[in-house]
Amino acid sequence: MLNETKTIDKNTPVPLYYQLKELILEAINENKYTAGDVIPTEKEISSYYQISRTTVRQAIGELVQEGILYRVKSKGTFVAKPKIKQEYISKIQSFNDEILHRGMTPSTEVLQFRVLEGEEIPAEVIEAFQLSAEEKVIFLHRKRMADGRPIVHSKTFLPYALCSKVFQYDLNKERLYSILDMSDETRIHHLDRTIEAVEAGTEDAKLLEMEKKKPIQYIRSVGYNSFGKVIEYTMSRYRGDRNQFTVTVFHEVN
Repeated sequence: MLNETKTIDKNTPVPLYYQLKELILEAINENKYTAGDVIPTEKEISSYYQISRTTVRQAIGELVQEGILYRVKSKGTFVAKPKIKQEYISKIQSFNDEILHRGMTPSTEVLQFRVLEGEEIPAEVIEAFQLSAEEKVIFLHRKRMADGRPIVHSKTFLPYALCSKVFQYDLNKERLYSILDMSDETRIHHLDRTIEAVEAGTEDAKLLEMEKKKPIQYIRSVGYNSFGKVIEYTMSRYRGDRNQFTVTVFHEVN
């Protein structure tokens, strides 16, 4: 069972479902159940702790919503793999560096890498770069993995006039930011990022190996050089069940 040495106290004001939820989390944190393991059934838990199945269902349901557990129809409830914690929002760091920092192996698959011009260029990219009708952009679409599992796919746009050198490199292996760092004119000095929750579409489902309409973390990044010129415009779509983002906020000093 979850924890043979601990019981659920029915004489405290702490809700029974919450006590059970803590027992399940404790069992996972102590590696009694690891990623991919099936936990006891609702019936088994209900019988062992002498609580209602409704209470068990509520505790498990919340853990499923939080991405700690997941259900497989006709098979049971399983422990999910831990989410990848990323500081992507608060500092400039390559995907590879972030994944390596988390003790996993990053990999990249370039899906498209070409020049766009005219009506091929999305309106929001034209506006961000303030492009004239004759100017071209580089389009780079990549799928990024951690330990072989798809985490995110990103569509990056770069001004062709400044960044054509990137075509000299294999971006399945090379880091884009390392290439841009070679010149003051293309080095990313700071970024504006926005994040929102959206539903996975057909492309997301295929590339990230997930179901349509499941949650996606959509992040739009606009990168500027030290002169204030836009160098990068990226639209990234992360699997909501495999990522979480942290932001450090400091008290404003007057």
